Amino acid sequence: MTVSDGDRLHSQLSRFEDMFPGYRTETVEGALVTSPLKPHRARTIRLLWNALEAQMPAEWGFTSDVAVPFDGDNEFCPDLAVIPAVEADEDLSAYPPDLVEFAIEVVSPSRVHNDYEVEDRAYARRGIPHYVIFDPYKAHCVTLWNPGPDGYRGRDTISYGGKVVVETGLGKLTVDTSVLPVDPSVVSP
Repeated sequence: MTVSDGDRLHSQLSRFEDMFPGYRTETVEGALVTSPLKPHRARTIRLLWNALEAQMPAEWGFTSDVAVPFDGDNEFCPDLAVIPAVEADEDLSAYPPDLVEFAIEVVSPSRVHNDYEVEDRAYARRGIPHYVIFDPYKAHCVTLWNPGPDGYRGRDTISYGGKVVVETGLGKLTVDTSVLPVDPSVVSP
């Protein structure tokens, strides 16, 4: 499944691309939401991308901060989304949620509610098999699986410091959380 030119134009976010430099912009529950980009977030995304890419089957690829329109009120931009490589190679500005096999968000202070609650329910309702939240402000990650109409039925919270293993339809994916940055306000993980 690909996003047609008409669907790309549908992306509400495309008109805001250059208006908010240094901010990530999404449409969440009908509201335009911007959050500042911080170095820990970008570093975490880079480290996750590198670690996971080495473990992924060749037919799968990544998008980062690319629009995934869910409905008229929700157009999310996952920090990392695993989609078929052939689709990622199209280099589009938006992809349908049905392509997403695995979504990752890295928490920003202004997006806690969205990452932990709104996107949890939305991703699950669309049947995205796995959702993982990495939180540099709590020094932990939350793995979610078994999507249902009200959210994910499976949930584990794992403190940073060791390896996190997520069993997916793509195979076992492992992340060493001991190398992920933690906000200086966190005394110890």
